[in-house]
Amino acid sequence: MKKTVSITENKDFKRLYYKGKSVANECVAVYWRRTGGPGCRLGITVSAKIGKAVVRNRVRRLIKESYRLMEDRVRSGQDIVVVARSRAAGADYRTVSGALERAFAKCGLLLNGERK
Repeated sequence: MKKTVSITENKDFKRLYYKGKSVANECVAVYWRRTGGPGCRLGITVSAKIGKAVVRNRVRRLIKESYRLMEDRVRSGQDIVVVARSRAAGADYRTVSGALERAFAKCGLLLNGERK
């Protein structure tokens, strides 16, 4: 399994927002940019508009777990930022996972565009 590194610096998030490409659906918005490096970097953003800390952390955990399970199928050499949208707050795991997978497939981030 590939090891994905977290994006932690504000300048990296801003670079993806302004110079990266994006796709959005009901639960998530995905910003990505090809880096050509050996692995992927992932950043997750959940705004305070989503809800209080318990809700935000739950959404963050759902996104992390969804990504972890499809990490082997994600193309390497990408910087990816996943932004949770307000509908993700009340969604269950299957909804968030499906939305993330559809967004990645639409971006072309999955190998051969395949889905499980």
